[in-house]
Amino acid sequence: MEILADKLRPQKLADVIGQKHLIGKDKILTNLVKNKKLFSMIFYGKPGIGKTSIANALVNELNIKYKFMNATINNKSDFDIAIAEAKLHGEMVLIIDEIHRMNKDKQDILLPYIENGIIILIGITTSNPYHKINPAIRSRCQIFELHELKSDDIFEGLKRACSFLENINISDDTLKYIANLASGDLRFAINLLEMAYYSTNDGTITLEIIKSINSKPVFFHDKDGDGHYDVLSAFQKSIRGSDVDASLHYLARLIEAEDLDSIYRRLSVIAYEDIGMANPGIGPKLMAAINASELVGLPEARIPLGQIVVEMALSPKSNSSHLALDEALNDIRKGNTGNVPNNIKTTSKDYLYPHNYPNSWVKQEYMPENIRGKKYYVPKNNKVEINLNKLHHEMRNEK
Repeated sequence: MEILADKLRPQKLADVIGQKHLIGKDKILTNLVKNKKLFSMIFYGKPGIGKTSIANALVNELNIKYKFMNATINNKSDFDIAIAEAKLHGEMVLIIDEIHRMNKDKQDILLPYIENGIIILIGITTSNPYHKINPAIRSRCQIFELHELKSDDIFEGLKRACSFLENINISDDTLKYIANLASGDLRFAINLLEMAYYSTNDGTITLEIIKSINSKPVFFHDKDGDGHYDVLSAFQKSIRGSDVDASLHYLARLIEAEDLDSIYRRLSVIAYEDIGMANPGIGPKLMAAINASELVGLPEARIPLGQIVVEMALSPKSNSSHLALDEALNDIRKGNTGNVPNNIKTTSKDYLYPHNYPNSWVKQEYMPENIRGKKYYVPKNNKVEINLNKLHHEMRNEK
């Protein structure tokens, strides 16, 4: 029996819920359909936000021959058959789910046919393609990030789903509860609605029925759909503000929502933006915690994540390095650059090799002449930067 989520799968882009940055008047995907042209692309984002729906809508509206495959399920011979079909038709769209898991053998088979246009690839993944997908595939595709659906989007999808369920009786408040519970996952919301419908005698779905099926607390999204970003903001600001208990509270909310990717990304930013030079060893420690979390998965992932968040919250803080780089970038963008000094150019014979001198330091010019003497880095008052600054001056025989 076909599930409701599949019955609701959009047949055209206009039926897709959300993703207004890609779909609508004068938006890129809508214009591709209008111009009857499709290119290889990768859609990435959280589960249940419309990646497969958009791929299906594109091939349906353009009436292009296509084949749906999965990088983990389909083997090498399946891909050989797909290529043979593409050659037969002259062109075919290959929609590959979980493309980040496609091994090198399958990639090597596809690459020349993507290159010559016989295969138009639409890759689908929940992982960041810049981290998880082979550069050879990535360079041949346009990459589009799909935005997380807001509660209002989920509510719209649920209202649409209700029209497929005969004699359903459910209040808007209950639908909004399901929308908040879904944490941006429309497929989850529709599946929950369908299960609740068939678990009743008369199609009347109450809040109590929903809670009896799924007791997960509603906390992650507020009614405006911005709760996800509010929690991430509160998480970072609590660590930045060295409030270890608040940091653990928001970490717990993110773990309960099983949003490990957001935790990893935000902690990676915090390690270098907020802790930085005050504890430069925190970056490698964080990566070790992330790797351990990925290895064991939930619920055990909470253990390394809890430990690293406590250390990050209690760590001294410094934003000196990223402020210094931002100041340098401002100079570049304003045109304050100038020529590289002659003594450090590739062909220079006047370069002084620092390791040939005491303390591995010798006075020579490194900055372009027009910004000579410019200071970007201003150390903060913490042990690490104080000691490094002291060693720097001693190396240069400065007081």
